[in-house]
Amino acid sequence: MTTTTTSDALANAITRCKQRGIVIPTFAQMRDPSLIPQEIRDRLKQIGLWDVDPLNLFRISWKNEPAETGGGFGGVNYVEFPSSLTGVDAKLVGLVGKWFPTGAHKVGAGFGCLIPRLITGEFDPLHHKAVWPSTGNFCRGGAFDCALLGCDAVAILPEGMSRERFEWLKEIGAEIIATPGSESNVKEIYDACWDIKRNRPECIVFNQFEEFGNPIWHYNVTGPAFEDAFNAVSKPGDRLAAYVSATGSGGTIAAGDYLKTIAPHMRIVAVEALQCPTILNNGFGEHRIEGIGDKHIPWVHNVRNTDAVAAIDDQQCIDLMRLFNEPEGQALLGAMGVDDTTIGNLPLMGISCICNMVAAIKTAKEFDLGSSDVIAFPLTDSMQLYASRIVEEREINGAYNQVTAARHYGRWLEGIEPDHYKELTYADRKAVHNLKYFTWVEQQQRDVEDLRMLWDPEFWTQTYAQASEWDRDIEAFNARVASA
Repeated sequence: MTTTTTSDALANAITRCKQRGIVIPTFAQMRDPSLIPQEIRDRLKQIGLWDVDPLNLFRISWKNEPAETGGGFGGVNYVEFPSSLTGVDAKLVGLVGKWFPTGAHKVGAGFGCLIPRLITGEFDPLHHKAVWPSTGNFCRGGAFDCALLGCDAVAILPEGMSRERFEWLKEIGAEIIATPGSESNVKEIYDACWDIKRNRPECIVFNQFEEFGNPIWHYNVTGPAFEDAFNAVSKPGDRLAAYVSATGSGGTIAAGDYLKTIAPHMRIVAVEALQCPTILNNGFGEHRIEGIGDKHIPWVHNVRNTDAVAAIDDQQCIDLMRLFNEPEGQALLGAMGVDDTTIGNLPLMGISCICNMVAAIKTAKEFDLGSSDVIAFPLTDSMQLYASRIVEEREINGAYNQVTAARHYGRWLEGIEPDHYKELTYADRKAVHNLKYFTWVEQQQRDVEDLRMLWDPEFWTQTYAQASEWDRDIEAFNARVASA
């Protein structure tokens, strides 16, 4: 690899953006698309949501018009799930990730990791390759961001992930490294990263589990989007009672840190697989809830701010996937009083989203939440990315019928109870925080003093505030591109 200085890399980034007509959006514009120049919004009317066009950087937002092509911007995309489906009086509100480019919100986390290095000369788009370790959507989002910026991407993901992910990555031109195992095998991903660091100097690794650009993006963009959704569904006297999110990389759950600034008594509920209950009881194992890699505590998870943990059976998620998407299942839900609009919205939930919804129902039952309480949770992707899983279930377990649908409804939806649920004391949270030592200090060469720093609330306040500084840097970078 040709060695370049920071100033050389920055010059190369400016040249690349000038050549491709790239304008970098600010965090403020992703949070509030009304700030996007009208000229850009007009040009987006001719561009498909998934098109590899640099203007789609401006569609890294929760407020895209739900359209495959030519959509503009509007209010935040959300679904309110009625009690006829959930069986609880609390208002359950899911933020919809399908209407991001790639069909998942991880393009935002990828942006938060890559762009600060691009605009400061730490990443050279002419000479560096961006490596995206992931259990699925993050490497897709990172590869898409790279395609928009005209740089090379390396996707690392477990070989057991859904076929759709591999096919799309191949189509977009990413190099693919498939590691052993499936959703729970995150250490194998880290091992592949170390191999790259040692042997491929042209590569820069953007590890979502330790890159603070991941939670910074969610705090500053996803958090305010949930605030907008709450304001849209709430009535006078309603309160934001809980934010529920699978822990995953520790990024999306950071939206809860923002929400606590407007609703300090709200609970943040971490969600994980019952088959691999790392937070719940230091457990380990394999599971099938795609999108929530585990067996460790992410470096960027602000554990001190997490109030409870819910563990969800992966079989529950797989069976509800069929209930929500198979015709016989939807027919049963209709017979049980679920309205057609809600049934039509159920495919907006991918497998981990179903996991979040179940945890939200458990939360409502655990804390006796009522009709004045709002529980928010992310719908990070949709069934558009998991069609092959439905096919696999049919091949393994046969065609879906009324009897199976009724059994799944009774056991997994109507029968939800707040089992495998734990409210975390201060000591519990400190114990979970300390688990970071074994992954990050012993295995990943982090410093123990940095680990202690992560327990300080002021560290997180200062970390999340970096978005304002990055916006100033983005504006200065765009000005240099324009004048080049």
